[in-house]
Amino acid sequence: MRKANYDKFPSTKLTGMLVQGWDSIISMLKKKMDARKVLAVDLYTGVYEEEVLDAFSKEFSGRVMNVRDLMKPEKEIQTLTERFMTEDVLFGYVTNLKLEDYLDADKVAAARKQISEAKETIVIIGTGAAVVAPQDAMVVYADMARWEIQQRFRRHEVKALGIDNRNDAVSLQYKRGYFNDWRVCDRYKERLFDRVEFWIDTHVAGTPKMIDKDTFFKGVEATVNTPFRVVPFFDPAPWGGQWMKEVCDLDRERENFGWCFDCVPEENSLYFEVNGVRFELPSVDLVLLKSKELLGEPVEARFGKDFPIRFDFLDTMGGGNLSLQVHPTTQFIRDSFGMYYTQDESYYMVDAGEDAVVYLGVKTGVDKEAMIGDLRKAQKGELVFDAEKYVNKIPTKKHDHFLIPGGTVHCSGANSMVLEISSTPNLFTFKLWDWQRLGLDGKPRPINVERGKCVINWNRDTEYVNEHLRNQFKEVASGEGWIEERTGLHPNEFIETRRHRFSSPVLHHTNDSVNVLNLLEGEEAVVESPTHAFEPFVVHYAETFIIPAGVKEYTIAPYGKSAGKECVTIKAYVRF
Repeated sequence: MRKANYDKFPSTKLTGMLVQGWDSIISMLKKKMDARKVLAVDLYTGVYEEEVLDAFSKEFSGRVMNVRDLMKPEKEIQTLTERFMTEDVLFGYVTNLKLEDYLDADKVAAARKQISEAKETIVIIGTGAAVVAPQDAMVVYADMARWEIQQRFRRHEVKALGIDNRNDAVSLQYKRGYFNDWRVCDRYKERLFDRVEFWIDTHVAGTPKMIDKDTFFKGVEATVNTPFRVVPFFDPAPWGGQWMKEVCDLDRERENFGWCFDCVPEENSLYFEVNGVRFELPSVDLVLLKSKELLGEPVEARFGKDFPIRFDFLDTMGGGNLSLQVHPTTQFIRDSFGMYYTQDESYYMVDAGEDAVVYLGVKTGVDKEAMIGDLRKAQKGELVFDAEKYVNKIPTKKHDHFLIPGGTVHCSGANSMVLEISSTPNLFTFKLWDWQRLGLDGKPRPINVERGKCVINWNRDTEYVNEHLRNQFKEVASGEGWIEERTGLHPNEFIETRRHRFSSPVLHHTNDSVNVLNLLEGEEAVVESPTHAFEPFVVHYAETFIIPAGVKEYTIAPYGKSAGKECVTIKAYVRF
């Protein structure tokens, strides 16, 4: 049995200013305010607002202003956001609202008058505090990563932007966050980066930490100029397995873990280890602040401040099949949801049992009307859908790679460990059949046959799959102790993937694109700069790591227990 060496808490280490606890935080802020009379404590949606209000109210009794009290009535905000929320249980439309749209102009004017006439310090707390405050106010920001917000949704603990939706279904809370609130908050936060003087981490309730602006930007600069990892988070699934419990050293008492989100910067966290103490912030802050250095100028020109590559694990070892599904085409996702690129993906088999299979593409000559008819009947519970009658069931083994451009029917079967490499939009899965299975909430998971039938590419049949989507390996370069192979992706997809097998150092170039890699074989490997531009960076088996485009060139070599042995990496980048 190997000993797990997967690092669940990767961090950027630095020295700087950090204080812990509300008493110390408030004391520090009071000292730094000098003669200023207004303190604006701005919040990302999902922060425990009452905790922040209570902490400051103890020190500034009667002088705390809650931004929620300055917003438009909930019914008006419901109407304002209705077209983005839509009536669908899962999907909405990307908002174009800005934070100011939520504020009541008369209430804000009255609040500003009250602030200007105040003789003592006024504290404004809530999302939008910096909008209400005068320009010379001290601005503090309590940030929040989306993965933690989602946990709070599940516990029905946090309100949405301007709306108390805690009693809504978790899927509706997530939908409002994804299509509306997070978009509004990210655009607003991006305007505040230069104004914020202190950043507060409240990811763990009751144990806040605060760093100053200099420490924040020191951490950002340190991270974007070196290889780094975002903080992975693990989630159970109705089909979840047991592999990650051992490899990633997770809680053995949990029933399963189906997901590991190891590179989804829109949702993951970053850790700055400041003076030995971990400070957590959303990794999307790095994307918003350093998109050109991180993504590369050509990638930024194409995708803006979106991180376009996603790596995650799907563990079905000892579990079940994923849902049979299809992802939308680019035109469909634009017309229906306001997204400008779709969720293309691939399955790289990190591990596989003897009976492992992948369902991919429809069988040649399939009767599409009959297939859709059976899917509809299955959705109503009138029959059990016979997936093998309509979809190719392909035996798979470790290191196989299956390409899944939008419109391709697919799913991984049981007893597989999949590294899913995809473009970032992560909500847009149209489930066609879920094997008569309930979700973790004990309810049937939403099925989208009607949307699915609009995007299925019926030409992705048996011959097409075997010729274009299955193990498209081609050696492209080699040297002493290493081989580089192209493994895809499909021409319709903008991500290129390269596999390296190596027992000696391999030189890589970012080629003006962010590189995302995973160590598929080997206990350890070390990433180094040929010019010593960054400190050696050690990665462990199954870890995903990011190389910013600005790094330009780097080497990867076996390290530690793997020295002199063969290692394997998979690398993804944006092709031009």
